[in-house]
Amino acid sequence: MNILELSDLKLFQAIAEEGSISGAAKRLEYVQSNVTARLRKLEDELGVLLFYRKPRGVQITEKGELFRKYVVTILQMADESIKVLQDHDKPTGSLKIGVVETVTCGNFMNLIASYQSQHEQVTLSLKTGTSVELMDKLKNFELDAAFVTGKLNATNFVIDYSVTDELVILSGKSLEVSALREQKWAISPDGCPFRMKLEQWLEEEGVALSHFIEISSLETILGSVRAGLTSTILPRSVLKGAYEDLYVYPMPEAYQHIETGLIRRREDYVSNAYNYFANLVKKEGL
Repeated sequence: MNILELSDLKLFQAIAEEGSISGAAKRLEYVQSNVTARLRKLEDELGVLLFYRKPRGVQITEKGELFRKYVVTILQMADESIKVLQDHDKPTGSLKIGVVETVTCGNFMNLIASYQSQHEQVTLSLKTGTSVELMDKLKNFELDAAFVTGKLNATNFVIDYSVTDELVILSGKSLEVSALREQKWAISPDGCPFRMKLEQWLEEEGVALSHFIEISSLETILGSVRAGLTSTILPRSVLKGAYEDLYVYPMPEAYQHIETGLIRRREDYVSNAYNYFANLVKKEGL
């Protein structure tokens, strides 16, 4: 029977995530020839090819992808077991939180500052992304929890906090909301719940969303709106600082509200670092 060591699994995971043996060696601070030899030994023990070698990097095989699903779970369980044993009443360790950019416009940074001042021994990591991206990272154990927007009850996550945001139309100049066909919109990539709301509304009005600029950054979206180049749909909470003077128009009632919440995986063990964080969110809000 082959006995796999956690170090071998971590090495495999690093190669898969980096897409190259050299990248994994640098990340793990190993000599590249050592990584190559250990990968070859792992493949010999398993009797399968895990990666296709290419002139530049590697490509994971079908068997490698299957193996990877188990590796992620095994490493997560190993990490969780250590946390269970080492967890104390006082929050310590790491806490990885995902956040959609619109959340950062409100009380979020004050909340983070408050948490860090109370729990300095917790190493806090914040990752931004779309709701879809963050939920994928959460499923893959790359995050401990995430602030996302959309239909939270439609997910299979635990919802520890939620709030309903008001969606509004923002513009840098006066506009006639009724003249939808002439509007140029700033929208986020596919999967964004605000974009979905806009598409649904326009479809109901018999207007195709064809006149738009696709932008990934919230700051850039707001900048294009402020410059009068586009209009957009976002939560009212983004109207802070330089964007307080934007023109604001109400959305139709059916599309006026959206949920934002703090979600996590369904697990038996939840660290004290996260419990204290979730309780602070519930107390201070976003």
